Amino acid sequence: MTPSRSHKTTPSYTPTQNACKMCTPLGATLVFQGIEGCVPLLHGSQGCSTYMRRYLISHFKEPVDIASSNFTEETAVFGGGANLKLAIENVARQYSPEMIGIATTCLSETIGDDVPLILNSMGNAIDGTALVHVSTPSYTGTHVDGFHGAVAAVVDRFNPAGKKIVYRPKKKKKINLFPGMLSNEDLRHLKDVFADFHVPVTILPDYSERLEGPSWQEYQAIQKGGTPVSAIEKMNVAVHSMELGSVLGLMAEKGTQTAGTILSKRFGIPCTRLPIPIGVKATDRFLDALSQISGRPVPERYKKEKWRLVDAYVDGNKYVSKKRALIYGEEDFVVSMAGFLAEVGIIPVICASGGKSKTFNQALEAILPETLIDQIVIQNDMDFTCMEETAAGMPENLRPQIIIGNSKGYAMARRLKIPLVRVGFPIHDRVGGSRILHIGYKGAQQLFDNIVNTILTARQTESRVGYSYM
Repeated sequence: MTPSRSHKTTPSYTPTQNACKMCTPLGATLVFQGIEGCVPLLHGSQGCSTYMRRYLISHFKEPVDIASSNFTEETAVFGGGANLKLAIENVARQYSPEMIGIATTCLSETIGDDVPLILNSMGNAIDGTALVHVSTPSYTGTHVDGFHGAVAAVVDRFNPAGKKIVYRPKKKKKINLFPGMLSNEDLRHLKDVFADFHVPVTILPDYSERLEGPSWQEYQAIQKGGTPVSAIEKMNVAVHSMELGSVLGLMAEKGTQTAGTILSKRFGIPCTRLPIPIGVKATDRFLDALSQISGRPVPERYKKEKWRLVDAYVDGNKYVSKKRALIYGEEDFVVSMAGFLAEVGIIPVICASGGKSKTFNQALEAILPETLIDQIVIQNDMDFTCMEETAAGMPENLRPQIIIGNSKGYAMARRLKIPLVRVGFPIHDRVGGSRILHIGYKGAQQLFDNIVNTILTARQTESRVGYSYM
């Protein structure tokens, strides 16, 4: 008699298809581009560097140089320490940068290269160039995780524990601002806001000029612009720090080390954490917080902008009321955009992100009215294939009527035959992606106009006769 065999059930596995995120080192590279005189260096294969350059160049339409330690098969087996040292020496000699930002890729992380030990052996500097390392294996996070990790690493490097505070200028009341991954136009707008409040600010990172500068008369090895290292070194004498991002704030509360927590623990600098200021309510909170921190009233121009925006909400309400939207992108961006849509009357029926911070749901619940939460499908660690299947499988009266997100969702929007409003990062198939203003009353005004006009265009296109008046 043949003995019976026990059969093991293999659990089903669904691979990620067209992930709603990008590689962790990409976010770190963007941060390094926002520091004056800095050259990013990826410790890994040359293909990783090429991939990052492709994404950044396509979105910003500017030249982007990213050095590489150029792993080979031999390096992958025996370690990349020698390659990293040689790459650092070459970059220091050819570019004479103030700083080299070193991000590790999946390959160097997997084989276990001890990058901090390698940099310590070099004194964490070479020929006057500071060396800053951030660990960014893509299998543990997203490009936003790499972004925040790099900001924290830079602050940690230039504001070490035990650093003597020579002075803290109370009169100037300088503020540190960690805005997160925003557009060039968003960063420029933030600088205008602080200037209108007459409050000195150090923004980290600030790639708004370096990744959108004038045409060159002659080649520049390192583009001008970025937060000066000298300003980063003085972040420990600021009177306050501000970090933007609901998810980031919740992660900080749960113990994640951010730039704000580093400065708070080491130097006693209080840190205010707020959602990205998209829409009336979020912008109110941001301006009120800045007014309280600085001791200055909100400038009159912003009050006028607010009421012009509220008037536009009223004018356009009949076109957007109870419309349904699918939003995707970085977690903090989706949370703030969902809050904006809710206040104008649009229901964000699907809120999706490739992130998996475990605080995405909590952040959405905190920013949205209770009456909307039960109507929303929240998806994290998501790819576009699953997102599309979710939208397509909804009943007709619940399906999204508009999609809001970056260019990576274009194919999905095309197949679903739902109009796409391009916002966030990356935007590859349009010009001006880096010049989209999302934040503040002015940003909300532009977003609102764009969304309403997209809905109207769809209605005109679908109409059998068309119409010329609203």
